[in-house]
Amino acid sequence: MKSPFDEMHGPSAEVREQYRRYKAWLDRQPGATMQARREEAEMIFRRVGITFAVYGAKDEDAGSANGGTERLIPFDLIPRVIPKHEWVEMDAGLRQRVTALNRFIHDVYHDQEILKAGVVPTEQVLNNSQFRKEMMGVSVPGNVYSHVSGIDIVRAAGVEDPADTSGKYYVLEDNLRVPSGVSYMLENRKMMMRLFPELFSVHRIAPVAHYPDLLLETLRGVAPAGVNEPTVVVLTPGMYNSAYFEHAFLAQQMGIELVEGQDLMVRDGFVYMRTTQGPKRVDVIYRRVDDDFLDPSVFRPDSTLGCAGLLDVYRKGNITLSNAVGTGIADDKSIYPYVPQMIKFYLGEKAILHNVPTYQCRQAEDLKYVLAHMGELVIKEVHGAGGYGMLVGPAASKAEIAEFRAVLKADPGNYIAQPTLALSTCPTFVDSGIAPRHIDLRPYVLSGRTVQTVPGGLTRVALKPGSLVVNSSQGGGTKDTWVLED
Repeated sequence: MKSPFDEMHGPSAEVREQYRRYKAWLDRQPGATMQARREEAEMIFRRVGITFAVYGAKDEDAGSANGGTERLIPFDLIPRVIPKHEWVEMDAGLRQRVTALNRFIHDVYHDQEILKAGVVPTEQVLNNSQFRKEMMGVSVPGNVYSHVSGIDIVRAAGVEDPADTSGKYYVLEDNLRVPSGVSYMLENRKMMMRLFPELFSVHRIAPVAHYPDLLLETLRGVAPAGVNEPTVVVLTPGMYNSAYFEHAFLAQQMGIELVEGQDLMVRDGFVYMRTTQGPKRVDVIYRRVDDDFLDPSVFRPDSTLGCAGLLDVYRKGNITLSNAVGTGIADDKSIYPYVPQMIKFYLGEKAILHNVPTYQCRQAEDLKYVLAHMGELVIKEVHGAGGYGMLVGPAASKAEIAEFRAVLKADPGNYIAQPTLALSTCPTFVDSGIAPRHIDLRPYVLSGRTVQTVPGGLTRVALKPGSLVVNSSQGGGTKDTWVLED
């Protein structure tokens, strides 16, 4: 694996332009001061209750109400800094990509033009477990399905050209169902401003605190036709879900109700929530519950997390679900390789953000290559998330590779494989001092009447030395992400 791109330092150890003022400040900070700030941050996060429940679920925010081990997501004091010109290009690529993905979802549930044209194999869509036949022909406001998208971005050098050391940005995966983590982006910024206010007077850092306002604006903007003052709620699986803190946080920040399935009911073709003043009609549900658990009369009959009859109201156009039912068809990893072609098909444009080269194990030649190079590749389940169901070849033992080989050969269509990327590193304050750790970035894209982002996103960091797995469920931490405005 090639040496990773260093976010702070250039090839000759020179400090990159965007980090110069910060690095000069950091060099003046005693280690004891930084340690004290780290302990202060941990105390505050614990007091506020910013925790994440770690358990065996594959979906990061899936819909399970089962409890797990509560722990803090480690917060790192050293920010990830992105210069303005890089963000401008990334922002354009994110908007382009999410626009095309929303066009694709609408198409596959209506005319299926992309399938007829042979751009995406029909069987990859219609036989996919994430394809919801119940959504065929269902109209949604503005033809927008993924109102909140989390696009995972990595930076790596030499992926397409071994001689290229510039460190390009790549999309690693698209999260269009119930992407989580935005509350940590917001809390990380608040924490940095509290601990190091002087840094924000010498750097022009793009704000992120207005995200809840943009989110509420987006949700209100996709209310059913004819609703002028929509009632918006956040639907949570409950307090034992891994991302419950975020559900409660966002509801509080937007000034709307946080509800569970038992708080909702269907009457006369509409959805109502129970209140102390009696039933109140609901127009938009920002749901943090997976498709399977939304309506026990249509999907899983044993679910107590949703509301019976919800899908019937949805089909009639009397409720908006955000994100829409069936968005998973577009973030499935077996569909990911076709996104550049989607952008060309729907928008007539070349993709601004590149995909990581991907082997589709359902294809005989790709499978043959993957089986011969398992020790060099990252192999992922097409429906997996949170770092589960995957093999990181260079970090796996011979026994682990042999075991995974048997699983792969038994069901090759359930897997893709990608080169093991040397994810970029960023200096991180760890127990031994300041050391490089691998990072990724999850920007959040809001799609409603317009497509909007807030600058930056959630930077996740693999805290174990050499680890490439940044997921919170696998021990990763987070950093504040600074997009410079000058």
